[in-house]
Amino acid sequence: MPLLLPIVLFLATFCFALGIALPLIRVDRLFLFSDEPSLVGIVRGLFDDGDVLLAAVIALVSIVCPALKLGLLHVASYATSTARVPGWFRTLSNWSMLDVVLVALVVFAAKTSGVATAFTRPGLWFFAASAVLTAAASGLAKRRDEQS
Repeated sequence: MPLLLPIVLFLATFCFALGIALPLIRVDRLFLFSDEPSLVGIVRGLFDDGDVLLAAVIALVSIVCPALKLGLLHVASYATSTARVPGWFRTLSNWSMLDVVLVALVVFAAKTSGVATAFTRPGLWFFAASAVLTAAASGLAKRRDEQS
């Protein structure tokens, strides 16, 4: 059982890295044009198009907060037994699936508009797996803290 937390954390980190780098969705428009943006590509595209505030919000909620959460879990899990997950960590945990929901809404909107079709790509699945594995790792770390 002591090895379960490091394994789950490794898988969560691996899935997170793939989730932000691989394409999230494929959008086909008018049977001629196709896009497969990754999360990093979406943020960069918004920034390049001048939507700096939107790019910053998406980067903060979708990349920075989950990375911070994973980093804190790694520190709390691999540090000495006196290291604990901070209390404000729960607030950060509430945002863990927001970005997956946003991508799902984009896919739904594209499919119902009739102008484009959208299909999920591996990045979305890795990103969702990362959110679930991070939540599991958080629960395991909390259980470990309560037992010690």
